[in-house]
Amino acid sequence: MKIEFLLNGETVEIAGEPATRTLLDWLRETKETKKLKGTKEGCNEGDCGACSVMVTSLDGDGVAHQTLNACILLLPQLHGKSVRTVEGLASPDGEMHPVQAAMVEHHGSQCGFCTPGFVMSMATAHRNGERNYNDILAGNLCRCTGYAPIIRAAEAAADVAVPDWITDETAALQAMARDTGVDVCGAYIPKTLDELAGWYQANPDGTLIGGATDVGLWVTKRLMDLTKPCFISQVVELGEVSISESKIRIGAAVTMTEMQELIADHHPDFAEMIRRYGSTQVRNAATIGGNIANGSPIGDGPPALIALGATLHLRKGSETRDLPLEDFFVAYGKQDIGEGEFVEAVSIPRQADNLKCYKISKRFDQDISAVCGCFNISVEGGVVRQARIAFGGMAATPKRASAVEAALMGQPWTDATIKGAIALFERDYTPMSDMRASAEYRLLIARNLLLRYFAESQLGQNYTRVLEVSP
Repeated sequence: MKIEFLLNGETVEIAGEPATRTLLDWLRETKETKKLKGTKEGCNEGDCGACSVMVTSLDGDGVAHQTLNACILLLPQLHGKSVRTVEGLASPDGEMHPVQAAMVEHHGSQCGFCTPGFVMSMATAHRNGERNYNDILAGNLCRCTGYAPIIRAAEAAADVAVPDWITDETAALQAMARDTGVDVCGAYIPKTLDELAGWYQANPDGTLIGGATDVGLWVTKRLMDLTKPCFISQVVELGEVSISESKIRIGAAVTMTEMQELIADHHPDFAEMIRRYGSTQVRNAATIGGNIANGSPIGDGPPALIALGATLHLRKGSETRDLPLEDFFVAYGKQDIGEGEFVEAVSIPRQADNLKCYKISKRFDQDISAVCGCFNISVEGGVVRQARIAFGGMAATPKRASAVEAALMGQPWTDATIKGAIALFERDYTPMSDMRASAEYRLLIARNLLLRYFAESQLGQNYTRVLEVSP
């Protein structure tokens, strides 16, 4: 079957392309697109935003519009969706989109290389009615104009109506929708959990791909050929969330954007950390299941989930298996997952919000953590009743601070208890030195973060974090 999607409002069908062909390369290099080169190649790893495009997909009875990085967006991911590039923003007679006109008026472009990506991020936000531009544009880098005129342009266009030539794609996308899995260009796209489970049990050497924010770099940077790729983001059950009195269950294909919105009502500090997870474009694609399954020792999701006592739900064929999330990470590059088994969901117990997450990195936006520390400590009557502390960047896997937790349990929640416990971080962790931080720095940060958590608990809500200060 051919890959079918809308490109700037027109239906396109692709056959004969490898499943690992990126949208960026296809747009710029194929005659079928007349070589649409407005989408730029910058970093080719999802960091600079020069290749940003608007992708529209079905969302219930309507559609959702998102900005994604074309450089790590593989063609099968677009099946049944709509793509709009910078060439598709202006009207057929050449009238500029409001954000394009505002960029000209407010001098938001100099060399122009980054401008198409900025414009696409701004146009998507404009279509969605979003105005949090510091977040929206954090994934678009500019090295000559600076951000002030670009922000002014976005603000100037905000109240202008979405132009009528940007049409509603709902009917066209519904016409392309399929209820069962399909094979396209050597890739499998399941639609149901049973289809995925059956395919993966029969093809355990296959490569499961969620948002491709990690796997995409295997293609663009490592030049890997993926074995039997299977794109799972359209599996309905994997995108579901259920909330009961006892737990929150989150499907593996829930994106980090959706995770941020979901968890904000329960553990807002977790949501605030997710705001620093990649960029808008990355969060729109990356999934919570992928963040767990790749087993990275510096992934930001697992420490928070471990601190919350999360349970991982795995599936193989028709069989399911549950285990505490911290037990999933066995060693560096090794997880407790069998052949043909995959992450189906993760669940978090409902609980009072005592969670604080601290991401320590050189940059606020789009940076890998040197240390990510998450603390969930319950104090009743001045005594510690429960302590769950987990770190990323301190060991070969995301790992609990078991010795520190034991030193806190049953003890008075006092400065003396905290100072006695911090020395035990050396028993829990033997961090390495690398380009992001030295081992000594990482241990110092771990100790200081426990002190910080204690200090903030004494202040209650009467403290202000740096980025909450008004300019």
